[in-house]
Amino acid sequence: MRLRRSSGLPWALIMLCCTAAAHAGTPDVLPATGVPASVSGPVVGQGAPQFSAVDSNGYTHRIGDFAGKVVVLEWTNADCPYTRKHYSSDNMQSLQRLARQNDVVWLSVISSAPGKQGYVDGAGANALTRSRGAEPTAVLLDPTGSVGRLYHAKTTPELFVIDKNGVLQYMGGIDSIVSADSSDIAKAEPYFKEAMMAVLAGTPVPHPVTRPYGCSVKY
Repeated sequence: MRLRRSSGLPWALIMLCCTAAAHAGTPDVLPATGVPASVSGPVVGQGAPQFSAVDSNGYTHRIGDFAGKVVVLEWTNADCPYTRKHYSSDNMQSLQRLARQNDVVWLSVISSAPGKQGYVDGAGANALTRSRGAEPTAVLLDPTGSVGRLYHAKTTPELFVIDKNGVLQYMGGIDSIVSADSSDIAKAEPYFKEAMMAVLAGTPVPHPVTRPYGCSVKY
């Protein structure tokens, strides 16, 4: 839905329409630094949708704050068996360590609504990070689902890679085998890892858009 203030509609009505669009899964988005972003959701090759979100320690983060760095967004739900597959095997943590070694900003996003599977407050998120040995740059709390809907996040896990210029270069699944069995990790093509390393190297991403799999995001 593309809305312009010049349409003659009262501004309050325009804002109401935008809110409805967000809940329909097609939110309007802001442009990334110097690069237009799609109004219908994230599009590889276009500016990543911009947002502001508070982390588990009460600090506010904006995508624009990380200009000049590669950024990873990981949608997560600790109670989801597909998420547990990648954390109990240390697969997700190893990817986070690889990101940290390469100065990549890793933002884990929890979009579970209060009362829904996977919801935690800041203290709960920090306890999970410690207990799992996770190493994200920050854990973003998105209980209203606004960030998740902005990115049309569908599953946990689901991952996005944004390059140093604020352009979205990858979105989709962590790997190629739809399974909650950790023994499948070694057999799968590591779509996300390939994408992150390609972006760091400045080379084309082999599979820029892949099918995400896991539990539905609990909006």
